[in-house]
Amino acid sequence: MSKPSDLVQGTLDLLILKILALEPLHAWAIGQRLKQVSKEVLQVSDGSLYPALHKLEHEGWITAEWKQSDNNRRAKYYRLTAPGRRHLEREAANWNRLAAAISSVVKLKEA
Repeated sequence: MSKPSDLVQGTLDLLILKILALEPLHAWAIGQRLKQVSKEVLQVSDGSLYPALHKLEHEGWITAEWKQSDNNRRAKYYRLTAPGRRHLEREAANWNRLAAAISSVVKLKEA
């Protein structure tokens, strides 16, 4: 199971932005969606998720508002902003380029 410290720096931000590109969610739901989509390979602790959300909000890439959750609790819902969408597109392109380069090296045939 990967831990956030095992991931390339900035990857958690990219994953959060991508999840929020689909729909606004509260923090717990973001963590659950990441776990679900990655087939439980990626799990993020509150100690990593909340600072990342705070940073993304500070950068202006996401906004937040308080709403009632499905279980009638007050929760802070995060939503991707237009600048956040542009940042996501750039970072996703960079990630794809980096992943392709790493894959090329990993697939080298041994002598």
